[in-house]
Formats: sequence, C-alpha cells, structure tokens
Amino acid sequence: MLVLNLACDTGHSFEGWFASATDFESQQQRGLLSCPLCNSANVRRMPSAPRLNLSAAAEPAPSQPRAPTSPVPVPAASALPPGAPVIAVELQKQVIQAVRTLMANTEDVGDRFATEARRIHYGEAQERGIRGRATPDEARELADEGIDIVALPVPDALKDPLQ
Repeated sequence: MLVLNLACDTGHSFEGWFASATDFESQQQRGLLSCPLCNSANVRRMPSAPRLNLSAAAEPAPSQPRAPTSPVPVPAASALPPGAPVIAVELQKQVIQAVRTLMANTEDVGDRFATEARRIHYGEAQERGIRGRATPDEARELADEGIDIVALPVPDALKDPLQ
C-alpha cells in the first residue's frame, strides 16, 4: 500500500492510497483522480517522506565515526507565517464541518430551488432551510425579486456521509 500526499490546482491537500506508484500514475492518466473538496480533476503528487518497513532481522551496517562539522546556515522560509499550514488545515476542517451542518439542516429541493425559494418568500410554503440548484438566470431573477440566496458549491464527496 502506498499513501501519497496529493493536492489539486486550487490548493486543497489530501491523501490518496494506492496499490503502487504505477497504480497512482495509471489512475491519474485515466482521469480517475479528483479532489474530494472541489472535485477538480487536476491532481498532482506532493513531496512526502517515505515510510520504510525494515525487517528486525536485518543487521545494521557498521557506521564510521564522523568528524565534527560546523553548522551550515539555512535561510529562513519567509513565504508563510509560522503555523500557516496548521491554520489552513484547521480552516479546511471548519469549512467541511459547516457544509456538513448545512447539509444536515436543509432540505435538498434539487432543480426546483428557484420555484421553492419563491414559494417560501411569498408565504405559499412553510419557511424552512432549502438547498438545490439554480441556473445563473434563475439566481439573477431571485435577486431582482429581493430573495436572498447564497451560491455555495458543495463537493460531491460531502453530499453523502463518509465511511
């Protein structure tokens, strides 16, 4: 089993589990890989540290004592503030949790979204949280009628419960 760090073209980081490096390359070439957050098919492999499973029976090679060396100066990374990757991961978790909460507390009305939003707005249907799909024209018409909506692309991976 090979666990790889992957990222999509929008910057989402995630893991992928593959039988081998060849399996990863095959799936990538066939377009089978996609980001679980935004569904982008532009997925690339990120650098990762390998895990080596060494047998306990293997004898370690004798090492030669090293002569002391002076420290080599390493330039400080300045692209991101300290803790930035941790912040990004935490933010990603919060967004996923917010989307899951939204999914659990709203009714999916699918392509009937514009019609149902109007019915609720004009008091023809019970007021409740709904979600669904609207065309750009329908969204503009709703806005023109004073009906507030929010476009929130929800990744397919979050529409169903995860294992």
